[in-house]
Amino acid sequence: MNEHANAPILIGPELEGLDHYDSVMDVFHASVERFADKPAFSCMGKTLTYAELDRLSGDFAAWLQHETGLQPGDRIAIQLPNVLQFPVAVFGALRAGLVVVNTNPLYTEREMAHQFKDSGAKAILILANMADKLEKVLDRTDIQHVLVTELGDLHDFPKRQLINAVVKYVKKMVPSFSLPAATPFRQALKTGAGRSHRETARRADDIAALQYTGGTTGLAKGTMLTHRNLIANMLQARQAIGPALTDGAETIIAPLPVYHIYTFTVNCLFMVETGNHSILITNPRDLDNFVKELKGLRFTGFIGLNTLFNALCNREDFRGLDFSQLRLTISGGMALTKAVAQRWEETTGCAIAEGYGLTETSPIVSFNPVDAIQLGTIGKPVAGTSVKVTDADGHDLPLGEPGELCVKGPQVMKGYWNRDDETAKAIDADGWFHTGDIAVLQEDGYIRIVDRKKDMILVSGFNVYPNEIEDVVAAHPGVVESAAVGVPDEASGEAIKLFVVARDESLDAEALRAWCKKELSGYKVPKFVEFRDELPKTNVGKVLRRQLRDEDQGKAPA
Repeated sequence: MNEHANAPILIGPELEGLDHYDSVMDVFHASVERFADKPAFSCMGKTLTYAELDRLSGDFAAWLQHETGLQPGDRIAIQLPNVLQFPVAVFGALRAGLVVVNTNPLYTEREMAHQFKDSGAKAILILANMADKLEKVLDRTDIQHVLVTELGDLHDFPKRQLINAVVKYVKKMVPSFSLPAATPFRQALKTGAGRSHRETARRADDIAALQYTGGTTGLAKGTMLTHRNLIANMLQARQAIGPALTDGAETIIAPLPVYHIYTFTVNCLFMVETGNHSILITNPRDLDNFVKELKGLRFTGFIGLNTLFNALCNREDFRGLDFSQLRLTISGGMALTKAVAQRWEETTGCAIAEGYGLTETSPIVSFNPVDAIQLGTIGKPVAGTSVKVTDADGHDLPLGEPGELCVKGPQVMKGYWNRDDETAKAIDADGWFHTGDIAVLQEDGYIRIVDRKKDMILVSGFNVYPNEIEDVVAAHPGVVESAAVGVPDEASGEAIKLFVVARDESLDAEALRAWCKKELSGYKVPKFVEFRDELPKTNVGKVLRRQLRDEDQGKAPA
């Protein structure tokens, strides 16, 4: 906590080493030299060492420099799931001085067209599975160079052909497309291997990545993350999480999408800087194959979020795995419920350390010290970071009172791409980024997130936060997962509606309300309950409350 007891600001420790690096590539080169023979990334049984990652990313950089005419600062979209091509492409693009535009492989044509046009991307590397969508929108973009890769492209013969054939002909996951000018990724690497590349110097304030926000409140905005932003957050992660790890000795399970800022920073930067081994899970929604991949692995770390932890702990095959080496579990991306955290620790023997961050903060803002986890909080501010909370009028609030969480630190974005007006709304004149999350700063220096500002429900003038309701409901033995939203109500302005996936078919609405009444004030008890087979989620696994609200509009309450 800060030294000034009366000041309503929490300040993290001093950040060390930020001036040691000018660019992300300085970090990369130091790591490949130090950990050359160590495994860097594995996927579907194939492993790349740091030396191989260095060679392949250099080949890609050479192709970009000799075959495209792209200049430093130009944008390249990378639209891939968790495959080995991702880190090769990212580090190759950065070595060529390009700006990486991470793109969700599940985007619709509309979303792709917007992001490519908005970013001004001149090149793209795309998985063949969604190349048909690119064909339909290409003429609406500035893209001049298209590279296409297949799922198994970086695997050895004959497994490469087998994977690609199964995906294309057996599972029929590759719709036909026509992109006659496209270059196969393997061909680009082969061509690049015969050319030398120039390491392109970049300054700390140059943009390294355009990371688009989810766009849940409209069209997605491009967050400008500089080399300094990403390096700062990598070093902040090292100071916060590093003491629980041994450089070059860890095996970390990475099931969340690596194009998402959470995994991008933790696995593509922090784990690379520490010389550790990330296991990329291509399709974590396929829980059967996910658990099969984990069998026989002596993993020491696991990075996930609440819905994934919950789903895995409900599986007998997962509970039967060997967790004897697991020492670190990190949660982020959404609120961690106490019931899920306790179930995970009972199952694996490893407590979950919850952190908090946003795309605009590269992303880590706070983290629970691994040796002093306080369940129900997002930990303490990471090094070099200050946080405070403000009321609706922007006035600072004292410790213990809920308000909008504001953040200041070297990981805060440069701004939104070509959106000066939006940047001005998000970052005030004093440099504080306003997160849109409601938080409480505790006297002991820990932070508790109450909920998203926009998800708050107003019942008869009282603020109700869905996270609190969902946390209570998650502890019911008959519930798999739930989501609480506000719906219009003549008597109270808004009423609480609970969407539930039940484990027990006999569970009914009255029983759930009775359960809530034991733990919650009357105005927080859901008025309506609707049972569902599943809840809509983002590709990362966050429940889409807004979609549930939208679906409920004009529908009779259940």
